[in-house]
Amino acid sequence: MRIPLGAHTWRFTGGVSAHAAGSAAAARWRAARTRLHCSSGPEQERPEPSVLRHLTSKIKATGPISVAEYMREVLTNPVTGYYVRNNMLGPSGDFITSPEISQIFGELLGVWIISEWMGAGRPKQLQLVELGPGKGSLASDVLRVFSQLQSVFAEASVSLHLVEVSPALSELQAQNLTGKCSQKADAEDEPVYRTGRTTAGLPVSWYRRVDDVPTGFSIFLAHEFFDALPIHKFQRTEKGWREVMVDIDPEQPGQLRFVVTPSPTLASSTLVQAHERRDHVEVCAEGGVIIQQLARRIAEDGGAALIADYGHNGTKMDTFRGFKGHQLHDVLASPGSADLTADVDFSYLRKMAGGGVACLGPVTQRTFLKNMGIDTRLQVLLRNCTDSSTRKQLISSYDVLTNPAKMGERFHFFSLLHHSRLGKPKKPEGLKLEKKPQTAPLPVAGFTELRFS
Repeated sequence: MRIPLGAHTWRFTGGVSAHAAGSAAAARWRAARTRLHCSSGPEQERPEPSVLRHLTSKIKATGPISVAEYMREVLTNPVTGYYVRNNMLGPSGDFITSPEISQIFGELLGVWIISEWMGAGRPKQLQLVELGPGKGSLASDVLRVFSQLQSVFAEASVSLHLVEVSPALSELQAQNLTGKCSQKADAEDEPVYRTGRTTAGLPVSWYRRVDDVPTGFSIFLAHEFFDALPIHKFQRTEKGWREVMVDIDPEQPGQLRFVVTPSPTLASSTLVQAHERRDHVEVCAEGGVIIQQLARRIAEDGGAALIADYGHNGTKMDTFRGFKGHQLHDVLASPGSADLTADVDFSYLRKMAGGGVACLGPVTQRTFLKNMGIDTRLQVLLRNCTDSSTRKQLISSYDVLTNPAKMGERFHFFSLLHHSRLGKPKKPEGLKLEKKPQTAPLPVAGFTELRFS
């Protein structure tokens, strides 16, 4: 039978029972959309026949592919991948992120990084590592905070490390962060494929994998990174868990469809938890591996990780969706022309992190930013601003970031910390930590209140 789900159709085979009526499923899918939608005109189709041709050839040769493989091919294929070819950020792209909305967002994350570095005893080395750095806006705002507090880092070696698979975006990041002071590696397969220096003289390096970043005390930032990693989708059936796959629609050869496997797959047998109560589950195995890598590095070398993304705590089901021109887009239509994303399951990340690190959160973006002092920072900027249009922009951006109906409660923050960080905290100079009964047992910036003194 067929059950409409948003703009496309799920086809269930082998007597699979649906977990919701079509209208309810569509409503859930619409409610799950969490990208910030900007107003735009009528959608202009930009078909990518080469991507579809590649996918259909693969499916004809090997059979239906997993949703994870579909996402991986569509987003990061070295030749046709959406992230490899496009600059998709900003009003003229397919979506916009918090660093592009307001400089305050990146500044407060910069304060969080400094607070965690101080709380760790001011190590002599600080590697700022950003996963999926977009245009470089977040890193730029963070480094601006660092430059304003140069005396704090007087005896520390600070460097920036960017994990980026997109050649197009790495070029843009290099322009924004280093101007003309960057160069590519001689060989394409080098772990560090680009190096440079910021205008302030800080070294910047680009990598394709987290494992290629040098060891040492590191603070990792992952803003809207995990939601774009490939997911496996699983459906509960009368015969047990089955994996949802992508296949060619025999009635419409030029289109793709979802199908459910008639028998278990390796993924459905290993990735779904025995105690799972939901009827439809999305699991990001690749995200779990990266979390394990971050947790191991933090446990061995010190540091922290801050993950900011759309997500949930093991409660949602169907969140896989596409975005094109700031509008929802059918995930199977014109593959390669739209962004694909799925909400992050923070309960899964917590499980994969294991006991070697402390996990804090998730807390809403509104909670995190207010605990970091966004109200105070806004008032400072408004006092120093005389231009009425700029003042309106500051207030509007603040509203977008913190309003529960906008990004305030759709976005969540989750952190990995070295266990020593939850001992008696060292009070950072110039900051006042106040204990509040929230996620963390002890004051930790952003997860409990942090105020400027």
